[in-house]
Amino acid sequence: MEQKLSTSATPGQGALQNAPFGFLRRLLLRPEGSIVVVAIGLIIYFESTNANFLTNLNLETLSQFVAAPVIIACGEIMLLICREIDLSAGQVYALAPFIMSIGAKAGLPVLVAFGGALVICAAVGLVIGLITVYLKVPSFVTTLGMLFLITGITLTISRGFPADTPGGPVLSSIMGQWGYSEFLWALGVVAVMHVVLRHSRWGLHTIATGGNIIAAAESGIDINRIKIGNFILTSTLAGFCGLIEAFRIGSTDPLAGGSNIMFLGVASGVIGGTAIAGGAGTVIGGLVGGIVLGVLQDGFTLQGINAFAFDIIIGAAILVAMITNIYLAGRRGAGPT
Repeated sequence: MEQKLSTSATPGQGALQNAPFGFLRRLLLRPEGSIVVVAIGLIIYFESTNANFLTNLNLETLSQFVAAPVIIACGEIMLLICREIDLSAGQVYALAPFIMSIGAKAGLPVLVAFGGALVICAAVGLVIGLITVYLKVPSFVTTLGMLFLITGITLTISRGFPADTPGGPVLSSIMGQWGYSEFLWALGVVAVMHVVLRHSRWGLHTIATGGNIIAAAESGIDINRIKIGNFILTSTLAGFCGLIEAFRIGSTDPLAGGSNIMFLGVASGVIGGTAIAGGAGTVIGGLVGGIVLGVLQDGFTLQGINAFAFDIIIGAAILVAMITNIYLAGRRGAGPT
């Protein structure tokens, strides 16, 4: 009898023993699952090698590394899902603070100038969308041209000189100057965009457009409207990101941002599980991808590693993430084994 009881208990015990591995397997099969494990591993590694890594002062610095790429990633992810990209987001990021500064100098309240800058950024996205959708110009080409155009406009209106950010200390603190405020704005954007992507008709139509554009059109989805709307969204988020970054720093450089901040945003999305081929993506993954890049940059800076090596690390991270995502996507498609 005792032997039978012992034998019958074995499967349950085995299930309990395998529960953590089952959870890990389910986590890894999620689009953003593998990068979550990587993020945790990196944090443990850098904390074990440098006791200053998880101090409040360094966490503030880390949050500032993470915030800007994550906000831009939220827009780029929506575009990547519907098989488009915006290379000009970094230049819109640099343009927006100068527009706000000009409006404030003209006598407009700072918040009105802030809103006006966002409207102009949205207009840039609208122009990109119209050219891409109705003139059938690939978004890579459209936004590459817009990248140079906006760079020239920014340098012209700024005359190549930085501009002070308008606004009092309270507004500046709320918008970005307080240590974690920029990261809190990023979390807010992520929360909103996650709901939009996963729980709204717009998000479902974006996924359908990237998954099978012909089937989406035949089912009644206005694919042109979806793509144009996502271009507007991406430019607006890029402008918003540039504005809160200007509040954090207290001034704006006409060469700030640029292609570097845009590629960090795209890299955050790709590393976080967004498919370059379209049809699949996750905003939460973009947040985790941005955290991974920020942890790498901050961690290696603390260790005194040459900043030039960071580009090597980003390139390797993107390649590894893409290979992993393709492999795990195949496993998810194959179902449980």
